[in-house]
Amino acid sequence: MLQTPIATTQTRAPLGKAITLRGLHLGYDRTDVIADLSLEVRAGEFIALLGASGCGKTTLLRALAGFVPVRQGQILLDDRDLSRTPPETRGMAMMFQSYALWPHMTVAQNIGYGLKLRGAGRAEITRRVAEMAALVGLGELTARKIPALSGGQKQRVALARALAIDPPVLLLDEPLSNLDAGIRVAMRHEIRALQQRLGLTTILVTHDREEAMSMADRVVILNKGQIAQIGTPEQIYHRPANSYVARFMGATNALPVEVRAEAARLALTLPDASVVTLPRAALHAPEGLPTGPAQVMFRSDAAHFDPDPAEALLLRGKVVQHAYLGSTYRHEVEIGALRLMADASQKRPVGSFVELGVPATALSLFPARSQTAATG
Repeated sequence: MLQTPIATTQTRAPLGKAITLRGLHLGYDRTDVIADLSLEVRAGEFIALLGASGCGKTTLLRALAGFVPVRQGQILLDDRDLSRTPPETRGMAMMFQSYALWPHMTVAQNIGYGLKLRGAGRAEITRRVAEMAALVGLGELTARKIPALSGGQKQRVALARALAIDPPVLLLDEPLSNLDAGIRVAMRHEIRALQQRLGLTTILVTHDREEAMSMADRVVILNKGQIAQIGTPEQIYHRPANSYVARFMGATNALPVEVRAEAARLALTLPDASVVTLPRAALHAPEGLPTGPAQVMFRSDAAHFDPDPAEALLLRGKVVQHAYLGSTYRHEVEIGALRLMADASQKRPVGSFVELGVPATALSLFPARSQTAATG
């Protein structure tokens, strides 16, 4: 069970500093995991590094902490070059997925451990431990040993230990992934509130789209060691820069089309040879309006059953499968040789024939071979 919620009323001076990455190359052995990556993080900003396993997000975070050497490029904290600086002198704090707490120590001893390593006096450590324990809602548990704590309490101890040294940058390596779903959601909001109040520059590594969007000011999507897109959660979700980002953010429906320009409209020839015309201005086409082979992508929640005939894109098919997701049913609809996903509050029977409609504003149009790296 969670203890007292993380305090949100205490006022402190902003801590955060700006981070600049210039032409960064990182890797192991002879392989580059990150290649020529540049990024500007504003002071006090919360950035989420989001991507599939192996995209380089954890390597990048560990390089910021000083645990992975920089092969080429620079890491700047404000105007200070940290590229060759050892971890202990960078002043950054890192929270690990495993929490990395000492089980034989008390909560207070764990929180004060970083201060002790930095040579702080006993009185200073006692004061800071009390302050941080109160800040994260563990003021009454400082004498407990780590094995006696719940997962949420351990996460709070790790957070308090990281904050105790007044770091200019907080690095979070999937710190919520070991928590139960309900506690994880609560901790997202509490960490975000604390980060905003303290003005901490924070970088989170996660593979969870919802976590990234609910916590970050901007999201950086990585693909094969490069930035696929940078933007606010709304931009990333509604205006993907390329087909990789669209698919990663849930636009799993991809419809192959042939595109022909007609004045202010586009004619799309669908796989069944039918033609629909859509206004150019309504379509999201970040890589330019293609002609010839292309793909239209949209999320399952954008497709509506029993649509108004005025809907931009009308598709007919047969329900072949459905799954209950709690608040909605996800239907797999067979349309010719394609299988598309559509959500609805009411279940459609397997084998039933349905009509789907998708508004033009929910469609993203990409060339048949969309680029996978872009900034925004």
